Formats: sequence, C-alpha cells, structure tokens
Amino acid sequence: MENFLEMLLYPLKEFWKGFVAFLPNFLAMLIIFFAGLIFAWVLKRILLRIFGLINFDKWCDRVGLTTIIRKGNVWVRPSIGVSNVVYWFFIILSLLIALTALKLEAIDHLIAETFLYLPRVLSALIIVIVGYIVSGFISRAVLIAAVNSGYHYAKFLAEAVRLLLIVLILAMALEQLHIAPGIVMAAFSIIFGGIVLALAIAFGIGGIEAARRIIEKKGEEREEKKQKDKERGIDHL
Repeated sequence: MENFLEMLLYPLKEFWKGFVAFLPNFLAMLIIFFAGLIFAWVLKRILLRIFGLINFDKWCDRVGLTTIIRKGNVWVRPSIGVSNVVYWFFIILSLLIALTALKLEAIDHLIAETFLYLPRVLSALIIVIVGYIVSGFISRAVLIAAVNSGYHYAKFLAEAVRLLLIVLILAMALEQLHIAPGIVMAAFSIIFGGIVLALAIAFGIGGIEAARRIIEKKGEEREEKKQKDKERGIDHL
C-alpha cells in the first residue's frame, strides 16, 4: 500500500521540485519584463518632451518630412511616430531579455536565432516604411501629371503605379527576410507583369482621347493661322 501511494505521489513531488526550481526564474522574467515596460514608457515620455522642446514637428514641417509622410497616408505627428517606434522596440527587446531568465534551452536557442535575425527585420521594416512613403509621393505626382495631361483614367493610373511600387517594396522586404525567395520572385514577376500590362492598357485608352484633343487643337491653330494670313493679305491689298 505504501509503495502504491509513493508511486502516485512521486509525479507530484517531481512536479513540485521542478516548480520550486522554476519559480525564481519565472519571477525574474516578470521583474525584467515589467522593468522594461516602465523603462520604455519613461523613455517615450522623455523623447516626447525633448521633441517638444526642440520643436521637432516644426522642423519636420520646414524640411518637408511631414509633407512626405502625409503623402504616404501616415497622419500621426513625426514626434509621436518616432516615440512609438522606440517604445515598441524596447518592449520587444525587454521581452526577449526577460525570456532568457527562464533558462530554458529551447527558448535560449530561439532568442539567439531571433537576435541574429533582428537586423534583417529592422532593414525590412525600414524598406517598407520608406518605400510606403515614397510610393504615396510618386503616386500623387503621377496623378497630378496625368490630370494635367487630360487622361480620363488618371486616378486608376496613379493607383496602379502605387500598387506597382508597393509590390516591389514588399518583394524587396521579403527577399531581405529570406522568406521563400523562389516563390516571392515568381509571384513578384507575375504581379509586376500584370500591373505593367494594366498600365500599358490605361496609357493606351487614356492616350486616345488626349491625342485626339491635341490633334484637334493643332488643327484649330492651323486654321486660325490661315485665317489670320488671309485677313492680313486682304488688309495688305
């Protein structure tokens, strides 16, 4: 009977021993993570205060950075945007550091791989952010140019250019992350070719009307010139 009870209680004893050994590491993880949260929050407030003192938003307005961000459909103030990026970066970093306190081999290996992969993630993030802003700027420039040229499909053309650039940016980001490069390149080629074909069709359809107006305008100018020449000839006589 005693052997039977020991057999039943043995797993509970082993679980309790493991729990007691694991508890300090778990508490250390919580302390590190919450300390990181507080540090990230304080740092965000400090950055906002510093940006307010140096008039960072006004400086971005003067150099045109705010305009570029707005054209990329990003409506948050530059100071808040930068502060939020720093805030979440330190939260993620605190979480990774806190997980190492658990001293679990699988988690340690995963975190080591994450730190090695982090530069690629940051570079891909920069590519996406900068590319998104630039794509919005170029799309608006194309829209203005197409409207001034008299294209009926100006908005469609601008959106197609924007989509083309976004596809290119996403392909660059995924290639930087080394996520299925073969599939990414094949999908990019198909989508890129489809958008280029759509742009060619849009240019052709939109250019017909524009070309007709240009030809009519040239014809009217020639008729007006002939009429003026005739009038001058009559006046001369």
